[in-house]
Amino acid sequence: MIDSSAVNFQADIDAIGQIPVVDNILEVICRTTNMGFAAVARVTQDRWVACAVKDNINFGLAVGGELEIETTICYEIEASRELVVIDEVSTDERYCNHHTPKIYGFQSYISIPIFLKDGTMFGTLCAIDPEPAKLNTPEVITMFKLYADMIAFHLNTVAHLAVVETSLLEEQQTSEFRDQFIAILGHDLRNPVGAIRTSSQLLLRDKLTDRQARLAQIIQDSSFRISGLVENVLDFARGRLGDGITLNRSSDEPIEKPLLQVIKELQMIWPNRIINYNFSFDCAVNCDHKRIAQLFSNLLGNAMTYGAVDLPVNINGTAANGVFTLTVSNGGDKIPECKVGNLFQPFHRGEAGQNKEGLGLGLYIASEIAKAHSGTLTATSTDEETRFTLTFPCD
Repeated sequence: MIDSSAVNFQADIDAIGQIPVVDNILEVICRTTNMGFAAVARVTQDRWVACAVKDNINFGLAVGGELEIETTICYEIEASRELVVIDEVSTDERYCNHHTPKIYGFQSYISIPIFLKDGTMFGTLCAIDPEPAKLNTPEVITMFKLYADMIAFHLNTVAHLAVVETSLLEEQQTSEFRDQFIAILGHDLRNPVGAIRTSSQLLLRDKLTDRQARLAQIIQDSSFRISGLVENVLDFARGRLGDGITLNRSSDEPIEKPLLQVIKELQMIWPNRIINYNFSFDCAVNCDHKRIAQLFSNLLGNAMTYGAVDLPVNINGTAANGVFTLTVSNGGDKIPECKVGNLFQPFHRGEAGQNKEGLGLGLYIASEIAKAHSGTLTATSTDEETRFTLTFPCD
């Protein structure tokens, strides 16, 4: 039995009110059976509450109205979970002396329980009339069962939507909090990382023992990597919080300069790796040089991380016929075709991702920078090489 103290009757009334076909169902019931009153009732062990009503006989019960549960036949249905059909009370052996018909003055009656998906009984679909009616037929009973199932289906749908909406709201709030936290954390990390980087560079200018120089070099290399991670985190947070990738475009500075700087920095981190590059820029490139350097650093860092250590990383850059093109390729294992399409998704990492450094944001941020420049960043992978290609208009 359902404990009424755990039932929100107004919510149940509202749920029935959200089902547009209920009024039509009650109208059809009255017209088909010639019954004067039909209702959807919420029934528990101690309450009977009308959720929807069609009253053609001035029975006097409106939506939200209640009957004393002990005075209703629904009280017995709540316990038995079986339908009750009465064509004519006065000739019915079971109900001719029943108190309910005497209290409410009806001769014909039908009520069928409405069961929810979890098996609990929501209430009943019922109808009464002061005159006898032919109700105990397969056609009428099937109709009532069909309508009861239809109402139950809609109630289950309404309940499911409510759960989904609550879940989505909680997820949205969690997501917003997470993104704000990431943004704040990334911003606050900038200063200490900058201090570490500067200190390591100053140390390397002094006369150091071999061991001290190696340690200072490790500190500097790590600061480069952390700086890249911080920038990626901040860009990801900006994108999620609505600011997106911002650009400061200029065509005054040669594009080759920031690209060479990136190569120099990453070559310091991987001194034993071979990096081949070839640049041919026949026209000025209008872009955000810092952002393109960030994109290039992500691509080159990805190639150094996942490429075969005994094979070179090849870089080609051109600016001709109004189009800037930059490719970064490396040898190594082929990326499965089913995974190539996910490379630019946030938090996606390669097969060796569990053993590599990074958050899986580098390629995502790189693709966002490409889009901000009205360009594209694509990836292809064969048995010979994995190649990333950036293209965007020069002007």
